[in-house]
Amino acid sequence: MSREPLKVAVRTAKKTRDAARGALLWGYEQRLGRAVKAHGKMPRHLGLILDGNRRFARATGLQREMGHSFGADKAHEVLQWCLELGIPAVTIWVLSTDNTSRDPEELAHILRLLEREARNLATDPRIHANRVQVRAIGQHRDFPPNVLQALQDLEQKTAHYDGMRLNIAVGYGGREEIVDAVRAYLQGQAAAGTPLAQVAQTLRPEDISAHLYTAGVPDPDFIIRTSGEIRLSGFMLWQSVYSEYYFCDVYWPGFRRVDFLRALRDFQGRDRRFGK
Repeated sequence: MSREPLKVAVRTAKKTRDAARGALLWGYEQRLGRAVKAHGKMPRHLGLILDGNRRFARATGLQREMGHSFGADKAHEVLQWCLELGIPAVTIWVLSTDNTSRDPEELAHILRLLEREARNLATDPRIHANRVQVRAIGQHRDFPPNVLQALQDLEQKTAHYDGMRLNIAVGYGGREEIVDAVRAYLQGQAAAGTPLAQVAQTLRPEDISAHLYTAGVPDPDFIIRTSGEIRLSGFMLWQSVYSEYYFCDVYWPGFRRVDFLRALRDFQGRDRRFGK
């Protein structure tokens, strides 16, 4: 007797089951989204550590570079979620200073993606309709000229906007940021002729904060890291002193809206005491 009718029945049952699960997840996501919006409490500054692109590629049988490509697409998607919820400032960590020592072919692919996405954002209707001011933060002096030009063009085209502040952290490290801030402060004091002893005596945390890459933006009150890693890896070391953290098990390209909403609901339920 042929097994084909049984195979067809199994496939049909699987499709029906998957459709039911999809419908349940969609309904749950809609309810969760309404609850998050109704609560109203949103981060003033959301930090996102985009981790897990390469592991996503390995887990799904894709080439390593495709993980980064899917990760770039996901960043566009998450930007839309942030705009819909009215989050005032977002910093996404795309490339760390440590990442720049990776395999040259992988790094070249990431930089090509960075150039492409910078040019796409410069013409993205959402950026201009929502008056999103975009800045690339980090150390970029060793980037190829075409990548630097794309980032500069993006910054110039959005510099006058007063909507969301979107920081793209590339070539970024928290220690390097603090060193750059201290260096800039000391150079300013030296130019003003202030004696070193006086600088040391009067130095305040606010003096360093004013020279960070994120100067003028509130410190992040909520930081999400994907991929299941439970560490900051140097992300916004100075600014994150009172940040709330959320570590999500999914790899960045697989980060769903329902995962994002769950993170925000968790943030909304926390009692932030700032050490008091």
